[in-house]
Amino acid sequence: MLAQVDRIQLVVADRKRAEVSFSQLLGATVVRHDVVRALGALRTALRVGRSEVELLEPDGVGPAAEFLQQTRGGLFAAGFATPDLGALRAHLLACGAEVSEAGGQLLLAPGALGVPGLRAVLSPEEEREPSGSLDHLYEVTLLSPDWKGSAQRIAEGLALDSRSFVPIRSAEYGYEGLLTLFHPTHLDRIEVVTPVDAAKTMGRYFARRGPSWYMCYAESRDTAGLRARLLEHAPHDWTGPREGVAPDNLFLHPAALSGLLLGVSRRSFAWTWSGSPERVEAGG
Repeated sequence: MLAQVDRIQLVVADRKRAEVSFSQLLGATVVRHDVVRALGALRTALRVGRSEVELLEPDGVGPAAEFLQQTRGGLFAAGFATPDLGALRAHLLACGAEVSEAGGQLLLAPGALGVPGLRAVLSPEEEREPSGSLDHLYEVTLLSPDWKGSAQRIAEGLALDSRSFVPIRSAEYGYEGLLTLFHPTHLDRIEVVTPVDAAKTMGRYFARRGPSWYMCYAESRDTAGLRARLLEHAPHDWTGPREGVAPDNLFLHPAALSGLLLGVSRRSFAWTWSGSPERVEAGG
């Protein structure tokens, strides 16, 4: 029942400061300011490509304030769009999931699907004019002690067809798991992984945080332009080739984006590790 990854929620101590970073580095634009009382947060929504980033600044007590106190901020929730929010709500309730509603969105607290660390916000699918250097978000990474069990419960709770899922393993980053593709010809998915190397960055993060969201990934048609922005505004806070043709892949470090680790791949390149390498378009 999911169409795409369409947003993330980021808990920050200062929305204005975070807004400047997203604007400078990614060309993000502000689309609205409001309050999410269910989370105890003031919200600034940014358009980043065709996706949105919701900056949540705690306003008193509540889940956002608790998250900031425990973690100092960062990736709080992943957001997914569906063509039929009512049908998805009915399915979740039939599965025994606890669902709350706020401003036309459905909120799932960690554990609502029996998947530790999975906090989600579900929204109606909509068309948006893109903004900035990215095309869209397509992946969020969930760290789990049991990727097989978590992926199965995600498939059941969010009504996904597991026949589209793709196994993934990385010796370089020290994990194994599954890409829960929402559709066999689209990159949108949850990457459910278990860190297997405690010495790697992901393994150390998992040791500190336990089951949790770790990072997200986006596509860009203009990775060269993005690189130029990074070289100008955050020269020490990203990883990737600094010269030559438009990069296939790069990473913005949490220091650059208020606690968010963001991977960016050029258009279609993620099919290299997503089960259909024949879909990769020639680079520029």
